[in-house]
Amino acid sequence: MNVQVIASPDGTILWTSGALPGKAHDLSAARIWGILRALERAGIITLADKAYQGAEGPVATPYKGKNKPASQKQANRSHARLRGPGERADAQLRSWKILRKLRCGPGKAGH
Repeated sequence: MNVQVIASPDGTILWTSGALPGKAHDLSAARIWGILRALERAGIITLADKAYQGAEGPVATPYKGKNKPASQKQANRSHARLRGPGERADAQLRSWKILRKLRCGPGKAGH
């Protein structure tokens, strides 16, 4: 199941999307739910993981690839440090028993 999560810098969950099948790519799911357009309209700079590379708008993602220069490695470390609380919010959602025990299709999960 693919659920998009927006968290504040301190890790508080601000918004969750409805559920999509797990095979849905994160960037596609963000586009389906209109997240990227909404963030751009609001002028909110957002830190995201590598799955969102290629996203338009104010979305900052880490550098990809091997043998990166030291400056890119340092930028990735800083990016990961800032994204940590948001990742903890995502982990908190994954610990909810209701989501682990769900036995219906993702289309019905929101109901």
